[in-house]
Amino acid sequence: MSDIASRRCFNHPEREAAVICPECKKNFCRECVTEHDDRMLCAQCLQKLLKTPFIKRFRLRYLKKFAQCLLGFLIAWMFFYYLGEILLSIPASFHEGTIWKGVESSDK
Repeated sequence: MSDIASRRCFNHPEREAAVICPECKKNFCRECVTEHDDRMLCAQCLQKLLKTPFIKRFRLRYLKKFAQCLLGFLIAWMFFYYLGEILLSIPASFHEGTIWKGVESSDK
């Protein structure tokens, strides 16, 4: 694959290409591309992208956010559930302080 600087713009053959459009894989100069969703797109690909229905484009994004929140809640619930189980497994003598009295009396 040759270097991008040796390539020419698809719309302006006299200019060197600065970007390869990730959608159509054509070379474009800086004037022929624009940034959209952290990607550099040509005007034709941007028009195609914007023609798709709004709900269709963002439906998966909201589903993904919901799944992430649900997973975070489940992880937090499991953490505190098992922390409670560990605390419940500690003997009552530890909570009452009698376990320490037994240690002190055995040291003497």
